[in-house]
Amino acid sequence: MKILLVEDTAQLNKALTTLLKRNSYTVDSAFDGEEALLYVKDYKYDLIILDIMLPKIDGLEVLRNIRRSKIPTPVILLTAKSSVEDRVLGLDLGADDYLPKPFSSEELLARVRALSRRNSPYQDKTEISFGDIVINENTSMCKCNGKEVALSHKELQILIILVNAAGKMVSQDTLISQVWDEEAYSTSENVWVFISFLRKKLDQIGSKCVIKSRRFQGYYLEMKND
Repeated sequence: MKILLVEDTAQLNKALTTLLKRNSYTVDSAFDGEEALLYVKDYKYDLIILDIMLPKIDGLEVLRNIRRSKIPTPVILLTAKSSVEDRVLGLDLGADDYLPKPFSSEELLARVRALSRRNSPYQDKTEISFGDIVINENTSMCKCNGKEVALSHKELQILIILVNAAGKMVSQDTLISQVWDEEAYSTSENVWVFISFLRKKLDQIGSKCVIKSRRFQGYYLEMKND
């Protein structure tokens, strides 16, 4: 399950990101409304956790923009505002749930689980694809033209991130933060090793999909020309 967390307080953003990752969620973090809208425009999410009090563009305006764009992704509003009017406004604008601050970790995870049980617009597909490859997130298998290969957990996570980026550059720092726990020892060399494993496996199943790299920038997917 892929979540966009939008919270401008750096310490809380970091704590919530760590909490969600430890509970096996993939997380992108944004710190203001403008950045949040860029993420929503470029990527698909199963859930958005959105603070109301944000710099540049406030959370309610972000929510308005999301719904005007016909994006049905479930949204949990985080708010320090406790009046009934504020909660009603957020729900009327299209929020699926709200959570007043301060809240417990257990309550946030319960709200996330509850929304994940609903029919998310992206969550019902267990397979994702790019070019000639199809990846099954449940079985960790990658298929191409009748051939398939098993992926390790980290290989699967890296490949899913690259596929979701749809050919756009993904930085090494992004891969490290998404795939390795904060406490784990991870370097650009670790990323390179798993990218090498993935390249060999894509070649093993005869895929024309290749993982390209740019020095000091990151990695992206591309289809080979005949």
